[in-house]
Amino acid sequence: MTILQLKYVIAIDEECSMRKAADRLYVSQPGLSSAVRDLESEIGIQIFERVHNGVVTTAAGSSFIAYARNAVEQFEKVENKYLNAGSHRQTFAVSMQHYTIAVNAFIDTVKEFDLEEYQYSIKETQTSEVIEDVKTLKSEVGVIALSDFNKNTFKKVFADASIEFHDLFTRDTYVYLRKDHPLASENEISLEQLQDYPCMVFDQGDNTSFYYREEALATYDYKKVISTNERATSIELMLGLNGYAVGAAMLGDSLNDSELTAVKLKEEEKLTFGYITRKGSELSEMGKVFVKKLEAYK
Repeated sequence: MTILQLKYVIAIDEECSMRKAADRLYVSQPGLSSAVRDLESEIGIQIFERVHNGVVTTAAGSSFIAYARNAVEQFEKVENKYLNAGSHRQTFAVSMQHYTIAVNAFIDTVKEFDLEEYQYSIKETQTSEVIEDVKTLKSEVGVIALSDFNKNTFKKVFADASIEFHDLFTRDTYVYLRKDHPLASENEISLEQLQDYPCMVFDQGDNTSFYYREEALATYDYKKVISTNERATSIELMLGLNGYAVGAAMLGDSLNDSELTAVKLKEEEKLTFGYITRKGSELSEMGKVFVKKLEAYK
């Protein structure tokens, strides 16, 4: 099995056609078909089923190609870092749930290093993608919050993914509201008081289980719910619809955040903030500084 063969099957899967994949890869169609047959024979599964208008990836083939993509991505990272021109640029990648503190920590880290050349990445995404990115080393660090409800479940998820969770701090539960919201002047708010207002939650894609929700009190039966996949969108909806979100009272310095306030929630569930790393991996110097910046939010 070679990296080239893995690139071949990925291209075929994306094009759904041997001919189109061969054109894209600048190889002959017979040569491409022969390479795929050799690979299928070696691994003992049929990756593609030939149909009248192209090829279809089998169920076993889809599973194999998912692993192939990871292998090719990791190979290309090594290739870019050590073989290609300009490969000595500083690299650093973070994946996170929707928390401003991670963005601010990232900004402070980049400023502290102040390099002439670098290639950095920060991705705000779903819980499952944060875990997957760290598992596959797409990101060195993942920033994540666990609730009292899902802590034990994620212990197994992290163990299965060879990931370690590092506890940073624990916060009480608050409600985010626009500053002129009818309930904004209350010292404490109950979920019952909020039932006529829409609650904003972050969409978790295919992982619709309550366990993957990044908000506290995930199992509460909210009367009105709006799912979003962006923090900015969620804030705009809260401002425009008198909505609210359940969080940990860590408002950032962005323009939209400045129009919100946080009020203590009567119903209690703690949120534990931390970061995840691939088990056995050592943080880079940038990673260590980033973690220190996160710790400052204690």
